[in-house]
Order: sequence, then C-alpha cells, then structure tokens
Amino acid sequence: MTGQPEHVVIVGAGLGGLRTAQQLRSAGLQGRISLVGAESRLPYDRPPLSKQVLTGEWEPARTALAGPETFDELGVRAHLGNPAVALRPGDRGHELELADGATLHGDAVVIATGLVARELPGQPAPVHTLRTLDDALALRATLETASSLLVVGAGFIGAEVASSARTRGAAVTVVEALDVPAVHALGPQVGAVAGRLLTEGGAELHTGATITRFTDGSDGAPGRVTVELADGRQVAAEAAVVGIGGVPDLGWLAGLGLDTSRGLPCGPTGRVHGLDGVWAVGDVASWDDPVTGGRHRHEHWTSAGDQAAVVARDVLAAAPPPPTVPYCWSDQFGLKIQILGRPELGDEVVPLHGAGLDGGPVRGTVAAYVAGDRVVAVAGFGAARLVARYRPLVASGARLSEARETAASLS
Repeated sequence: MTGQPEHVVIVGAGLGGLRTAQQLRSAGLQGRISLVGAESRLPYDRPPLSKQVLTGEWEPARTALAGPETFDELGVRAHLGNPAVALRPGDRGHELELADGATLHGDAVVIATGLVARELPGQPAPVHTLRTLDDALALRATLETASSLLVVGAGFIGAEVASSARTRGAAVTVVEALDVPAVHALGPQVGAVAGRLLTEGGAELHTGATITRFTDGSDGAPGRVTVELADGRQVAAEAAVVGIGGVPDLGWLAGLGLDTSRGLPCGPTGRVHGLDGVWAVGDVASWDDPVTGGRHRHEHWTSAGDQAAVVARDVLAAAPPPPTVPYCWSDQFGLKIQILGRPELGDEVVPLHGAGLDGGPVRGTVAAYVAGDRVVAVAGFGAARLVARYRPLVASGARLSEARETAASLS
C-alpha cells in the first residue's frame, strides 16, 4: 500500500473501533471508512456496565459513545449486527466476509473486536457473565429479586460487580482461585489492599479457592446456584456471575494460520505480523514490548484510545503521536483505584502515602512500583489528587528519591 488508503475497514464497533475512525479523520484520511460490529447497538462505554448500569443509576442510553450523527460527521458507513466471519488477504487489498454473506474490500484493515467473556468448564446457562450491555441488563434484572450473589473472580470486574451488588443490598460471596485479589493488575502486596476493600465492604472472600464443579443444584432456581471447591466445601447463592477475564474475539481469523491464543501479534505501531495492511488495537492486540522484548496486551479503556492514535497515524504514514503513560482505574466500594504505568515491571513496592500497606486505612494509600532505582508505576486508593502528581515521574522513569521528595512535599 502506497499513499493514503482508499478504504479502511475497521472490524469491531466498540471503543477501539470508534476511536480509530475518529483518529483516522483527525490525522487527515480522505478515503472511505467502514465500521463492522457484531452487536446491533451503536458503540457504547463498557466501564459503567459493572457499576452505574448494574446499580440502576444509569439507563442504557447514557452509556452511548456515539450516535448516528457521529457516523455522518465522520463519513463512516456502519455495518452493525453483522459480524465478520472471515478475512481473505490479497496483494491488492483484503476481502472481509460478513455473517450475512456480504463482503467488504479494503486496502487497510484495523481489527478491534475486543474480548468475549471467559467461562468455567461446565458453567450452567443461568450463571451470568458480564461483557456486553445486554449482559449487564440481564444481571441487573436478576439482582432485582436475588438476595445473594456468588461472584467468581476477584479481579477488577468481579470486585466492581460485588460492590454494585452490595449497593443493591445483596449478600455477596467472592471466590478467587489465586491467593491475592487483583494480583495481575496490582501485584501481591497492593492486591492484598484491594482484597481488604472487598471484605471491609461486606463481601465474604475466599482466596486460593479453586472451583471443581457446579453441583446439580445449579439450575437457576432461587438458592440453587452452588459450586464445589477443591477442598470439598460448597458455596451457594441465589444468583452467580463469573468474572474471570476474557478471550480475544478472533475465532473468525482461524483460516489464516495465525497463533491468536494470546491476541494478534503486532509490531510496536499495531501492524499485525505476517499480514500486510492489517493493524490491531485494544484488547485483541498483543504489541511488541520494547521494555521486555516480548509482547504485551493492554486490556484497559485508555489503551484502546492511545493505540488508536498510533495506528491511525501509521496507516497514513504520518508521524506518531507523543508517547503516553499507561493508565487504568476501578471504582469499587466508594473509592477509585488508579494505576499509572506498568506495575508488572516493578521488583519492589514502596509506600508513598497512607498506611494501607501496613494494615491501616485503605483510603489515601499510594504506592510506587520500583525497578532498580526507577519508578515504573504508581497505584493509589481514593487518592486521585495525589496520584496525578506522579504522572510525570512515571513518564520519565524518575528515581525513587524523586518520588519520595514529591511525597514529602505533598504530606
């Protein structure tokens, strides 16, 4: 492909797909844009699904990210409720086949199909997952009558659902297979602080608890959703939701011979390895990681927009945007957990504010993740004003001494 593409086909009509279309126009694309989405709904925001939508504070319309007028302004032709089923690459462009048999031909393709919720083996149909707006509305309807909820998974999604259910007055039991909640996002030391939010918020938490099966009573009747743990214990509730992450929605690419088990392998600007003229953004994209030499998949709201900006400019052979600091957050039990940078790169956790790491109050706790003598991430609990002051330090990889000086000046 030389010069501007005549037709960019974006597969996936969530946040990543919408932001890619917006960034392409912002970067100067003059050609056509088609947006393909599996859901019939217009693009909507997912973070509120486990929070404001589930509690009933928001109705579905409030989650909308774009309306028909947005597509008109962008000059985007939308194909919603008609998922992609195959991609056939070619030397002069690519052919995308849709579920209804229609085909789209594009000289650039951006894949942003996101995740599908991961389920447990033998998971009964009445047990909920939470990925789409319809999922959230179904779980909300269940919580209208259920007085107790079993949450499988104590990561951010599971904890947010637990928080929302407690807000609605339900008794909540959380079962987590790992020893520490949210350990993938926060690491073991800070993850333990997140675990305290669950228990102090009134949830019953079981960690290191592997589910071996759903019992025969898991038929959706009140009080009949029951799991058996590896140690023989049984945990029951009137309703259950499994929140154990997601799987990249890439089954429709099976015929290409790519290993998509960990997402689409991409270069540092989102170009898919082995597929000319194809890029990927968001949860499905596993970009080359210059820090570790491996690949990294960012499953966060802000990452989708950041990657869309990089991909749009790469599609147009334009200069890349300035680098950004990875950021994510979670709202649960009345406070906001925030993470700047990449905690998984740290080899030490250093408290900066508050006493949460020492068993004191969770709110106001801020910690730095340090690799060598450099700050690679900062996490905070209910401390947005403080966390914001560390963004430039994380961006520059400042020394720990500088972070401590900053902490002293803010005390």
